[in-house]
Amino acid sequence: MDPTNTSVSPHAALAHSDSAWKRAVYQADRVLAFVTEVPAALLVLIEILVLFSGVVSRYALHQPLTWSDELAGILFLWLAMLGAVIALRRSAHMRMTALVDIASPGTRAFLDLFAVVAAAAFLLLVAHPAYDFASEEAIVTTPSLGISSAWRAAALPCGVILMCVAAAIKLAAVTDGKRLAMAVGLTLAVGAALYFISPAFANIGNFNLLIFFVVIVGLLVLSGVPIAFAFGLATFGYIALTTTKPVNVIVGRMDEGMSHLVLLAVPLFVFLGVILELSGMAKAMVRFLASLLGHVRGGLSYVLIGGMYLVSGISGSKAADMAALAPVLFPEMRKRGEKDGEMVALLAATGAQTETIPPSIVLITIGSVTGISIAALFAGGLVPALVLAVLLCAVVWWRVRKVDVSHIVRATRQEIWKSLIFALPALALPFIIRAAVVEGVATATEVSTIGIAYAIVAGLLVYRQLDMRKLWPALVDTAALSGAILLIIGTATGMAWALTQSGFSRQLAEAMTQLPGGTAGFLAVSILAFIILGSVLEGIPAIVVFGPLLFPIAKQFGVNDVHYSMVVVLAMGIGLFAPPFGVGYYSACAIARVSPSAGMKPIMGYMLALLVGTVIVAAVPWLSTGFLK
Repeated sequence: MDPTNTSVSPHAALAHSDSAWKRAVYQADRVLAFVTEVPAALLVLIEILVLFSGVVSRYALHQPLTWSDELAGILFLWLAMLGAVIALRRSAHMRMTALVDIASPGTRAFLDLFAVVAAAAFLLLVAHPAYDFASEEAIVTTPSLGISSAWRAAALPCGVILMCVAAAIKLAAVTDGKRLAMAVGLTLAVGAALYFISPAFANIGNFNLLIFFVVIVGLLVLSGVPIAFAFGLATFGYIALTTTKPVNVIVGRMDEGMSHLVLLAVPLFVFLGVILELSGMAKAMVRFLASLLGHVRGGLSYVLIGGMYLVSGISGSKAADMAALAPVLFPEMRKRGEKDGEMVALLAATGAQTETIPPSIVLITIGSVTGISIAALFAGGLVPALVLAVLLCAVVWWRVRKVDVSHIVRATRQEIWKSLIFALPALALPFIIRAAVVEGVATATEVSTIGIAYAIVAGLLVYRQLDMRKLWPALVDTAALSGAILLIIGTATGMAWALTQSGFSRQLAEAMTQLPGGTAGFLAVSILAFIILGSVLEGIPAIVVFGPLLFPIAKQFGVNDVHYSMVVVLAMGIGLFAPPFGVGYYSACAIARVSPSAGMKPIMGYMLALLVGTVIVAAVPWLSTGFLK
């Protein structure tokens, strides 16, 4: 993810400009911010209240609210689209910037402009189909509320139009007219060339898939176009130029991908992660672990591994998990002589190691696109992450085995008990969340609201660190991150549908079944493939596109769905956090405020340990399925 504003951002620099045009652009940007951020933040809050009310009504009052899920679903699509607008305005959509970052300043500025122009092109192409889709939904009536489904579907054209406005404002702020003209010209030239040679696509069959979904998607992603828009452009081009299907189907598939109610857990768990950091609960857990292990060789490194395991059981966002722990641990680790490169390498490695710990957003996405039980995925993810944690601890032990710790004071028994008592409310939260889901008390979506309510009460009454003034920005940030994630899921769903309709899934199944080595060969290829996909596409889009294709093949090989889920998620985690392409690694560096070059060498040992752990999980299915009911 690259959340950094670039030269095409019209924010603070324009506020002090003497140019009337630039001041007008700045004012337009502020209006757009108000129009999108206020309702988006309120929607996050309303969703929490609606779902929590549903849980209380059902389990405490024994009077289910039959309309709560339906209302939550309607508001959810609006939240997703408004969040996507905020993300575009903030330049916070997920994009691959490994090549962009090493380009010359002039080339980088051009690629940043091209990314915005390409996104605008996709939005303009789907604006009318989105309006048509919403119009067609007007004749559908919702079963519980009895209102037109157009109230929900209207979020799509409204969101697309607002994103067009956001892109226009960003482009209007550009001072380099020559580069802007080049970016627009390149986009139009490529589009025109594809249109004029479209008759040739009819004669090459599924080679079209290679052109649109490998070459075009690859070039767009590597040039820094946000992943969601790269998928959208390639899918639109494939359907419009190589098939006879109406382009409206793209919007329909986006709506299908973004409307699974289980995905509502994404913004709610992201918000829970923010509350975890603001309330001081993460600090309490880390201090307790530090009192236990701080005096041993590599003690704080073990605390980081254990802390990520615990914190990941509360938040579904890896960035939130790392941001909660790094500021607490890294200053003390530096005092003890730890090198920045070693610290950020271990931080990134723990991000990959904890990808399967519930409530993982990737696991929620797998359940959404494949139909696998979320509760089963949550139950199956704990032991694989523990296996990888043990291997990371082994690497830490080897690295620090000769370090002198005689100068470090060991915590007294009284200090340990005091830190334990203070940390108990925080330590209880991961177990409350898991028990509520596994025992069927609440769904994966609903349990996040229980966690939020618990964390707010604990933050206010026990830890007394929760600054209520920071909750509003947290709500807006939650909407932006959720919108970026959900738009990827929407466009990736359209891409996956196009691949399936082309017959590619059948051809892929035939090729996979002929792999040497049977089940072991299939799992080995899957691990390699998802490491690559995780490094290039990030976990969620890779799962949405390839999950519906590969999970049925895994079932043909007799591989349990939960077992296969753990294998591919761990493999994607390695790709996501492994340099030089893994965007998760650069997120860890940004959070730790460490140069990416510092951790390149130290992280190799940790990545090797993670790969060995993933192979062990693949070879021993019981590690993933042994605790399933």
